[in-house]
Order: sequence, then C-alpha cells, then structure tokens
Amino acid sequence: MSGTALITGGAGFIGSHVANEVISQGLNVIVLDDLSGGFKKNINEKAEFIEGSVTDAELIKSVFKKYEIDYVYHLAAYAAEGLSHFIKKFNYENNVIGSINLINASVNYDIKCFVFTSSIAVYGKNQLPMTEDLTPQPEDSYGIAKYSVEMELKASKNMFDLDYIIFRPHNVYGEKQNIGDKYRNVIGIFMNQIMSEQPLTIFGDGEQTRAFSYIKDIAPLIAKSPFIKGAYNDIFNVGADINYTVNHLAKEVKKAMGVEDTEIVHIEERNEVKHAYSDHSKQKEVFNYKPKYSFEEGLQIMAEWAKKTGSKTSKEFDNIEIRKNLPPSWLK
Repeated sequence: MSGTALITGGAGFIGSHVANEVISQGLNVIVLDDLSGGFKKNINEKAEFIEGSVTDAELIKSVFKKYEIDYVYHLAAYAAEGLSHFIKKFNYENNVIGSINLINASVNYDIKCFVFTSSIAVYGKNQLPMTEDLTPQPEDSYGIAKYSVEMELKASKNMFDLDYIIFRPHNVYGEKQNIGDKYRNVIGIFMNQIMSEQPLTIFGDGEQTRAFSYIKDIAPLIAKSPFIKGAYNDIFNVGADINYTVNHLAKEVKKAMGVEDTEIVHIEERNEVKHAYSDHSKQKEVFNYKPKYSFEEGLQIMAEWAKKTGSKTSKEFDNIEIRKNLPPSWLK
C-alpha cells in the first residue's frame, strides 16, 4: 500500500490508534489535531503533525494544497452525546462545519476516499439490535451532527463522485483514552474515579445497556477500509456484539482495577437513550473480521495502562450555551 493519508484527530484516542495502523500499512501520514482533547504524546513519531482545527477552512485548504492527499480519515470531533444538547453552536461548528471544510477540500483536490467515523448516536431510540438499514432517528445534537455529515457524503458522491466509507462505532474504550474527561467515555470516568478515590457515579438506575468496544478491534478495520473496494460508499456498524448494563460495567471495572470497596452512587437520571447496541453482520461479511479481545481482556489491558498513567483532573467545559436541565454533576 502506498499514498498519503490525512488523519484528523490523530492525537486523540481513536485517531492515534488509527494513525498507528495506517502507518503500519506503509502510508505517509499527516496528523491534524488542535489538541483540545488529544495529546502530542499520542502522535506516532513517523507522522507529520500539524496543530490546528478542522474549523479553520484556510488551514484545511493550505494542507491539501501543500500535500498530495490520497485518503482522508476524519476522526476529529467533540464526541460528548449528553453534553451536546447544551453546546449546540460549538457542536455544530466542530462536528458539521469542520467536516464540510474537509469534504470541500477533498472534492476540490480529488482524493481517492473519505473515511468518516460517525456514531451509533445517529440511531437514537430504534429497533434493537440496530442495523445499518434502519432510518436514523438521532435524539441528541451530536447524533444529528453526525447524521448530517453522513447525508452530505452521500450527496457529494452523487454530485462529485467523492468515494466514502462511513463507520458507526460505539462505546469504544482502551489505552490513550482521555480519562480526565468527565463528560464522556464511562469506562475512563470509572477508572479515573477509582484512582482518585471517589465513588463511581451512575446516572439513573444503571440498567442502561451498551456494548463496549475495545479499540484494538476497531482501529484496524477503519485503517484498512480504503483498500477494500467492497466497503466503498457504504455504512458499517463497528464494535462489540455483547451488551451489558452500566451496573454490570461498574462491577467489571472495579474487578479490572483490583478494588472491591469502592462505593457506587446513583445520581439523577439524564435524558439519554436507554438501550443502544448494534448488529455487525455487515462488518463481518465485508471485512472478514471477528473481534480478537473479550470484554474482560480489553478492560484488563486498559486498567493496567490507566494505573501506569495515573488519575487526571477533569477540565470543566467553559462554553456551556444552555444551562436549563444541565445535570447537576456537570455544573461548576
């Protein structure tokens, strides 16, 4: 394999893992990241790093003008579903307008394929397990943003013949996750709370169900997708098959972290989809891939990494636009 790939969000959690996989395939990699949620230490030393945001249209144009980009892997996003209700302008500027800047440049510079990480959030409350042929019914601003980019990619294929591949991952966890972010990624939040000697906090009764997906079963599929022609101009759920309640998750995280006496506290329920998990038949058929790690194995690997990394202090999100109905635990 050869060519040059632009990876947005390549200093972040999923993006840095995808960058490593793309580099291992022999491609030249350019990482674009504004470091709002990622870290320089995550960036592969073989990648060229550009610090900046996808919302900077002029920067995007200059990157495409300077480099001969063959593939775009768009992973840059502010992926906090629950918080997105309260940061609508920020959400749409980052997750929609930023994506449009990349799509425009990709069309103008005639790239070979645009790989987009969407989200299970596009489904909203829907038939279970969620399959790619269902009509999306997003219920939060983040899911709406992701679905709008999906539709724009389809429109750009029809109008400009821009080839694309869309992935809908869900509840991804693993090493390099920003465990200091209290607004997203429940496994990282739990591990950080344990290391900070705080109780584990669960919204509502904890009977929400999710399938938790280990990063090393996700990143390889995203990385190799432009080289699988059967994946072109299609949508794929990607992630784990087995779903668990958040209550069960809390117990498993405690076990992986080697603690027994950490308290579990249930706090005020928030407005979220109660049950969300996907079918992955299409992914298995096209990519001929089955997960290599069990839920428990992935948790243990992440736990060992987290303990070496240590606890992190959560940054407050300073640009809350709507405070009405904001969960009390998110208030300063």
